[in-house]
Amino acid sequence: MAKGKDKAEGAEGGGKSGKSGIIKIALGAVLLLGTGAGGAYGAYAMGLFGEAGGEHKIDQPKLVLKDEEDPYAPPAKDKDKEGGKTVHGEGGSKYRTAYYSFEEAFTSNLADSPGLVQVELAVSTRRDGRVLQWVKTHELAIRSAIIAQLAATSEAEAYDVEGKKKLAKRLTKAVNQVLEENEGFGGIEAVHFKGFLVQ
Repeated sequence: MAKGKDKAEGAEGGGKSGKSGIIKIALGAVLLLGTGAGGAYGAYAMGLFGEAGGEHKIDQPKLVLKDEEDPYAPPAKDKDKEGGKTVHGEGGSKYRTAYYSFEEAFTSNLADSPGLVQVELAVSTRRDGRVLQWVKTHELAIRSAIIAQLAATSEAEAYDVEGKKKLAKRLTKAVNQVLEENEGFGGIEAVHFKGFLVQ
């Protein structure tokens, strides 16, 4: 009789153990499915497969090859004065460079000095015409950022060739920062000095 009782208790214990094992397996399966579905959705959203990545892709300005037509090129002011089609050289960069000149000069005090600096500037890009359109649109904010950088320039930097190179890099970064804040993309590759006067 004792043996029968032990068998009955073992069967009951085995039943509880079996139920908890089934629950653990079911929970594990649910977790695996959830993880797999999350990973699959993440891959889909990143555009690794399916169309989700394509729908959310940002249309940023593209590099323009020398002989390629810029779909966002500004209209020519006077076609008669152009003198024909632009012919690019075969060497150097394979991308064309477009420039935008600021009409007004920039004037600022120099840092820790009674001196003044006055610069005439242009910017360049190898991207499509949207970048230069954005420069023109946000010129007021760009002017403010440039004047702040000029005011942070020491007199020694203003007279030194290396100082001018560093200033040009800082100005490029400042212009791109304004464009990134307003348009989500910079695209200016360099700031060029057309004139540089220290008084």
